Amino acid sequence: MTASNPVTVDRAAAAATAEAIVPQGDSNLTPRKVRRRWDLTAVGVVIAAIFLIPYLVMVLGSLKPRSEILRIPPTYIPEQWRPDNYATMWDTPETPLPFNLVSTIVISVFATVIVLLVAIPAAYYSARRKFPGKVAFLGLVLVTQMLQPVVLVTGLLREFFTLGINDTWLAMILVNAAFNLSFAVWILHSFFASVPVEIEEAAQLDGLNRIQILTRVSLPLVWPGIVTATIFAFVSCWNEFAASLVILTTPENQPLSVALTKFIGQYDTAWQYVFAISTVGIVPVVILFALIEKRLVAGLTAGSVK
Repeated sequence: MTASNPVTVDRAAAAATAEAIVPQGDSNLTPRKVRRRWDLTAVGVVIAAIFLIPYLVMVLGSLKPRSEILRIPPTYIPEQWRPDNYATMWDTPETPLPFNLVSTIVISVFATVIVLLVAIPAAYYSARRKFPGKVAFLGLVLVTQMLQPVVLVTGLLREFFTLGINDTWLAMILVNAAFNLSFAVWILHSFFASVPVEIEEAAQLDGLNRIQILTRVSLPLVWPGIVTATIFAFVSCWNEFAASLVILTTPENQPLSVALTKFIGQYDTAWQYVFAISTVGIVPVVILFALIEKRLVAGLTAGSVK
């Protein structure tokens, strides 16, 4: 009988232990699990296609001449590519599109900033303090979300005439900020209320005042709520139409949502420009979400650990 080599035995034992510890990964998947994974992938692709195909048709339509868009039966892939639609639409006599784009950006950005500046301290105070009428206040905030600018546009118009700010960016900034504030306060109130009070009490013991606790401790923990409020407010301001149509009468002050209607006539419609302007209109929203998406993911994992 030959003696076993201790080194060989140790290596064999280590290899057996490693095989027992390291997971096998996808090799343990049964055919049923593999089929289920493929089924879920197929369903996801179908759902994504349902949402993305209309945008694809819009983009392809913006690259066609008008005659090809109106052709029956329609064609989806352009036979004559017309990328110059994106250049000529800015020089159309119907509306000053460069000014309309600037107007939309200014109104949406400033209205969103006002919403966040007001909603964050209001939601934080309502979540951390008990005061008379707190339930009524939150209920009133929720009720105001049911109102739309078009319902109150007559009263708003008279008020703006009195203040001398009718047909100005300031008027639409105030309107958009006011009608998006209630949702922002409500969603941020829920996020602030979910933050444990003990975290803020520990920060207070470390010598932080109330403003420092809000900015250094609470805000990093509610980033998903801030992102949600920002996206909702910005998109709502960007797409606002009815109030802008009534309050802003000067063509240069009107946003893209109103300027788009100038290309839709009673007997004729410049569909190539309608598609091109719509494509340009969704780009800033996509860019905003792409820039803020990292903040959303970071907010989900943010904590009080240094």
